Amino acid sequence: MAEMTTEVVPEIAELAGTMIEWRHDIHAHPELGFQETRTADFVASELTAYGLDVTRGVGGTGIVATLRNGDGGGSVGLRADMDALPIKEANDFAYRSQNEGRMHACGHDGHTSMLLGAAKYLAATRRFSGTVHFIFQPAEEGLGGARAMLEDGLFERFPCDAVFGMHNWPGLPVGEFAVRSGPMMAGGAFFDVDITGKGSHGARPEASVDPVVVASHVIAALQSIAARNVSPRETVVLSVTQVHAGDAYNVIPQTARLSGTVRAFSREVMSLVEQRMRDLTAGIAEGFGARAELDFRTVFAPTVNDGKESEFAAGICSELVGAERVRRGPPLIMASEDFSFMLEQVPGCYVNVGNGTAGSEVHNPGYDFNDDALVYGASFYARLVERRLSAE
Repeated sequence: MAEMTTEVVPEIAELAGTMIEWRHDIHAHPELGFQETRTADFVASELTAYGLDVTRGVGGTGIVATLRNGDGGGSVGLRADMDALPIKEANDFAYRSQNEGRMHACGHDGHTSMLLGAAKYLAATRRFSGTVHFIFQPAEEGLGGARAMLEDGLFERFPCDAVFGMHNWPGLPVGEFAVRSGPMMAGGAFFDVDITGKGSHGARPEASVDPVVVASHVIAALQSIAARNVSPRETVVLSVTQVHAGDAYNVIPQTARLSGTVRAFSREVMSLVEQRMRDLTAGIAEGFGARAELDFRTVFAPTVNDGKESEFAAGICSELVGAERVRRGPPLIMASEDFSFMLEQVPGCYVNVGNGTAGSEVHNPGYDFNDDALVYGASFYARLVERRLSAE
């Protein structure tokens, strides 16, 4: 591990070794969404030992731990994700995954450890007046963990004036942060288009309504949505990623299915894309004498940071590492994040922390969270609470 700098909270720097041990243990025992029982047990045990009021089973395997101090009426939520991905790990270090086919390939092991470190520090020092809710969320990777917690009354049971989250950024040097106001990450939808035609012998196409031909025309037409229906000032990605039809060389199939994803930075644009997809798929299929049905599922809302809270978060980052090491207004990110659903209910900000310029990207079997980043993330959460809920 690199030598500690004086930029981080000193007491957090002293916790570096402990956070690394936590991170390596969680990395070695990855669990998929809504199955994070071992991770939840570990997190709850640590938080209980610090004297926090721990509530388990929020939205499935989620945990909310509450720390109150002084008579301040303000409250803040801090969120980390706990789940892993269904990826076979390619790394060979000592703490590599012990659960075959599962891996912490997105750094949620680091996110959880950073928030635990901040909780341990804040419980010990109590240099704030108000209420902090530490939110450990299950199932971020497309399985709806944030919505499950919200449907379980997250912010009704644990009211927050603002909520903050963080994700590591491979390619951004350790010791740097990136903060963007407004839209930051795209909303994401998955879709399936089921086309029903009329099957026949492959040598007699005139007796068929060929769903493969229909699917080909639909694929081409869908690309016109971004080019001709959405303003060029908006950013939209529509990708057909799967085509399934037929099982034999000499049979024109009865059905075909197209599947894929849509990404956009506003709910309005996402709705426009969905409506145009419905119009095009139905109209093209009807023109060929076939039938098409679209199943369009919004999995992630766009991640939109509140302007005021983004300025506050950027100020905390600058206090820690200097303004020159905080990237304001970084490029939009086409990937998605279900913390977005929490930001739709409570103002807040999602921050990126540098994971270093070496190593793999996230969702890669060779990825590993950078241990040197732990003290920066934990320090961010700690300073944020102390400034937002100042006891003075």
